Amino acid sequence: MRRPFDLNFMLGVAALLALCVEPAAAIDVKRSDVKEQEGIEFWTAHRQALDQASVHSGVAPEYLAAILGVETFYGRRTGSYRVLDALVTLSFDYPAREKFFRDELEQFLLLTRDGRLDPKTIKGSYAGAMGAPQFMPSNYRRYAVDADADGRIDLWSDWPDVCASVGNYLKEHGWNAGEPVLGEATVPPEKAGELDGRKLALSETVASLTAKGVSFDSALPADAPALLIAADEPDGVHWRVGYNNFYVITKYNHSALYAMAVYELATAVKQRMLGNDAARFATPTSAAAPTSVPAPALPSTSTTSP
Repeated sequence: MRRPFDLNFMLGVAALLALCVEPAAAIDVKRSDVKEQEGIEFWTAHRQALDQASVHSGVAPEYLAAILGVETFYGRRTGSYRVLDALVTLSFDYPAREKFFRDELEQFLLLTRDGRLDPKTIKGSYAGAMGAPQFMPSNYRRYAVDADADGRIDLWSDWPDVCASVGNYLKEHGWNAGEPVLGEATVPPEKAGELDGRKLALSETVASLTAKGVSFDSALPADAPALLIAADEPDGVHWRVGYNNFYVITKYNHSALYAMAVYELATAVKQRMLGNDAARFATPTSAAAPTSVPAPALPSTSTTSP
């Protein structure tokens, strides 16, 4: 059987997957003024979809927007590989995770059958993740939502569906509405060597971290689950405490760096949105809303089998 991709491509995929990164598009975790500004424009253009998704899921709108910003630059970069090719290649040429990708291939074919989509035209990431939220096929079938009740779920260009689906994913993975995500912490130098800030698990509580000498402010109860994070910064290690909702974000992509990037982008966009809203209400004439973020076209539909 002819292989859709060459060896160099496969070696690159293997190297990335060996880092235990969730299969998805190449994630750009860098925060930038451009990404923040695009986040403001996205939120302004799709405020209703974000607000409705937030009401139904309990996830604050800034986190819904931030995940889309980190994943695909608000739907602009959804991947250029044929999903069918990617999943077939990884199903048979990547032994370390062949079962995972064969299951995803099956889910993809069921998804295209049920949605009357042409499997040969759908494009996504090198590992088969699709749409603005970069859902793998199994997650698409399990968590995607037809928010506007039009009879089809479109995660490429139907923003009510996109926002609701991201919110539903986080809700189903345990998001607690209204709870914090991340907080700054300090650790005495003499205690730093005794603490593990690299373990991505809710194995501590607010009380247990406090007892170990970690200093941080939290309104959560003493038995609230928590994890300590040692974040490498240019000027050294910065300590942070992540809570349940931080851990839920890592269910989207298994990386503390990813979750911190989402948190920082969400916080920055929310602050700038609040500032813009305050300025608009303080002036007699509000500025025109930014134009909508262009969305990729939904793949063509067909009943043809591959």
